[in-house]
Amino acid sequence: MGQTISEKILARASGQETVKPGDIVTCQVDLAMVHDSSGPRTSGKKLDELGVPVWDMSKLVVISDHYVNLDDAAAKNVQDICDTWCETHKVQNFIRNQGICHIVLPQEGHVKPGMFCVGADSHSTTAGAFGAFMVGVGATEITGVMATGEIWARVPENVRMEVTGSLKPGVAGKDVILKICGDHGIMGFGYQVVEFCGEGVTNMSAQDRMTLTNMAAEIGAKTGIIAPDAKTVELLASWGVTGIDPAEWQSDADAVYAKHIKIDGDALAPQVAAPSSPENADDVGNYKNVKLNQAYLGACTGAKLEDLRMAAQVMKGKKVASGTRFLVAPSTVKMREIAAAEGTLGILEEAGATILPSGCGGCIGLGDARLAEDAVGISSTNRNFVGRAGPASSKLYLASPFTVAASAVAGEIADPRDMI
Repeated sequence: MGQTISEKILARASGQETVKPGDIVTCQVDLAMVHDSSGPRTSGKKLDELGVPVWDMSKLVVISDHYVNLDDAAAKNVQDICDTWCETHKVQNFIRNQGICHIVLPQEGHVKPGMFCVGADSHSTTAGAFGAFMVGVGATEITGVMATGEIWARVPENVRMEVTGSLKPGVAGKDVILKICGDHGIMGFGYQVVEFCGEGVTNMSAQDRMTLTNMAAEIGAKTGIIAPDAKTVELLASWGVTGIDPAEWQSDADAVYAKHIKIDGDALAPQVAAPSSPENADDVGNYKNVKLNQAYLGACTGAKLEDLRMAAQVMKGKKVASGTRFLVAPSTVKMREIAAAEGTLGILEEAGATILPSGCGGCIGLGDARLAEDAVGISSTNRNFVGRAGPASSKLYLASPFTVAASAVAGEIADPRDMI
């Protein structure tokens, strides 16, 4: 019986020849990631109280991204705790204020195919876009990992999520995952690995694929994963990771899947998720005359370099509608610099965008992109639960960078296919 890529990774990490769904294994962790909100002030503090050191400092990555770019005392306190802990413990891989952890982590060369990783954040699943098995865990689990370098796991079932055909202009990976959210719900794949594949995935850019695995968390999956290919190798090489053989980490032809689901990429329309859940997704054409106070291009799902380029395709030569704020927070500082140098940011600014610092910001209701009382917004972020991006009275719609940009121009939810 063949093995999926996920089973191969779990087998290697646990020292087994093969594993099967339901097996309980103890895995050696290749990398553990925490951020300023989840790391030093919680797990780091507990380890210090116990007098327990980090098991292997070369395998720990600390990234400050949640409480950056904020002037209030509470945020400064979080940053001070993070800075002091990393300095005191001589953390080798401390990445400060360079952008959102899920994008910074692979961008800085810490992720490659075949790795078994854990992160103290639910969207750590993003690393699956590079053929790594990465799961999000809570404070207790990450503390144990930081102390021991290992964690037990029940081997999950696998779901083969095949995107057929090719996405049309104005349609992106965000539309694919919102379609899945709408069809299957936010708990549709409890304790399963969703393996994204098919011609539609192959044709996506390697950066766009990151949105699929990131939002595996929104469909209840244990994680999401995509087998590496030439695009994976090329992007990782540009980020300093070389020597990768994509053939080493592929699912076998006779691997067993609990489900096989197909999505028609040729027929997929831009999707919009209405307040207050990603599962409230439907075709953009069903959201006519929804007036907007704000459009936000940000977060790990919607402000990568490729995402900024999508928005620029829509906005070139156009202007943001009067009465609508259009805010852009590039996912990382490096991506911001590239977008500025190539003119992508200039197109957005000429259209009327306000460029914000890189960080989690508006996705978690912090900073200038926080929605106001009773405001209606559209965002490229991954969650729109009540109170996440602003007060409980605000309402947030989710969409792709294409659709967010088109909606900023129209001042209401709009189909980007009409503007490209």
